[in-house]
Amino acid sequence: MNGAGQARRKFPAITLALAAALAMSGACAQKQAKEITVSAAASLKNAFTEIGEIYEKQTGVRLNFNFAASGILQQQIEAGAPADVFACASRKQMDDVQKKGLLLGETRRDFTGNSLVLITPADSRLDIRSFQDLSAAGVERIAIGNPKTVPAGQYARESLTALELWDKLQSRFIPAENVRQVLDYVSRAEVEAGLVYASDAAIAEGRVRVAAEAPKGSHEAIVYPIAVLKDSADSAAAIKFIELTQSETGQAILARYGFTKPYS
Repeated sequence: MNGAGQARRKFPAITLALAAALAMSGACAQKQAKEITVSAAASLKNAFTEIGEIYEKQTGVRLNFNFAASGILQQQIEAGAPADVFACASRKQMDDVQKKGLLLGETRRDFTGNSLVLITPADSRLDIRSFQDLSAAGVERIAIGNPKTVPAGQYARESLTALELWDKLQSRFIPAENVRQVLDYVSRAEVEAGLVYASDAAIAEGRVRVAAEAPKGSHEAIVYPIAVLKDSADSAAAIKFIELTQSETGQAILARYGFTKPYS
């Protein structure tokens, strides 16, 4: 089987019949939107911006991106903020939105994955090589995403709890509104360490150093789901964006930015 066939097998395309049916739903006379909004996790910003450029050239539809912490995006969607596609960094946020009947459930896919890493400023003189080293006397500030709204923070809490470090380090945590803010804190050496995704560390090469990866099994698998929202202005155009993220082209771009195949 060739590469394209393998990609189709691993990431099943949304059927044309479904796309046609969705396009006909709602107002029958609805015209194709000239713009759709993609609300996506902050960690996807670089990869989605590049994928978006290809999408716009292929379809002529303009993409409006709304990047933020997945929990913040969930709150916006539940409050009625207009959006066509939701892509988040945890199944939890997508599950919650789906339970409230806000998704076109047939369009939901797990399209990429990630890993959690411990980073330090590139020029740090501290010898931090493991999560246990965060307990060292010289480590006074550790940036993590707010676990209430930031999936990276949720994964960080799970991992540190499994390693019996969460309670010990509570006084050292510097909460951030999203994972990119954690990355900024570390790259500017405003903190001694931080917990981000491998994809975030990859775009800051030369400014941060990866000290360690979270031990396998210390947190839930990091999987990114994506879906069309029920009130999408143009569900057919939204589906095309999801299909592009699952295509060989989309997957290659995601891999280049440090993302992985979604875990089964």
